[in-house]
Amino acid sequence: MSAVDPLESLDGARDGPPRWLLDLAATAREAAIPPRLRPPPGGGRPSAVLVLFGMGADGPDLLLVQRGPGLRRHSGQPAFPGGAIDESDAGPAAAALREAAEEAGVEASGVEVLAVLPDLFIARSGFAVTPVLAWWRRPVPVAPADPPEVTAVARVPLSELSDPRRRLTIRHPSGFSGPAFRVRGMLVWGFTAALVDRLLRLGGWERPWDHGQVEELPPEALAPGS
Repeated sequence: MSAVDPLESLDGARDGPPRWLLDLAATAREAAIPPRLRPPPGGGRPSAVLVLFGMGADGPDLLLVQRGPGLRRHSGQPAFPGGAIDESDAGPAAAALREAAEEAGVEASGVEVLAVLPDLFIARSGFAVTPVLAWWRRPVPVAPADPPEVTAVARVPLSELSDPRRRLTIRHPSGFSGPAFRVRGMLVWGFTAALVDRLLRLGGWERPWDHGQVEELPPEALAPGS
């Protein structure tokens, strides 16, 4: 393996999205979907998430929110901004941008949508999720815009997400195991962690990590819909 960190070459762009993000968008559009994430015949409840890449003080980053503890589904979980697609939304991209504004104060005018990726399925909640990959060309300060629904917002550097020391495998009581990340005081697991893991791999940023470091999902992370 090369001793060069693949993230060191990632920089921002003055006049548009950086080349590395355009390459990721093209790759992610065509990548095969793992069987466990493929929507079943008939699909699921349509929803969308905003996978928002920006350039922060610590290099390229992703925007994550922490769901409020009282939600009916996925309560307390770190996630990409997003939610169900409403009839009034003009498709997944519009829904993802609306949710990011409602949850974290993201201004849609400062976001450039690069790709609407194939749907992924969350079996436990029945959602067919459309990831909307975007570039944050004019970032604004973000914070929980809807405190009952979102309790924290963080721009998490890719350097932290790719750090092997922050990676582990989480085992759900159902017996399912999947990748997880410990970043910015959050345990990122489940669908969000699976999508982050996929993006790191597709972008060529994944570093070898100990898949054998397995931990049980903490009881406080368990809630209806988790």
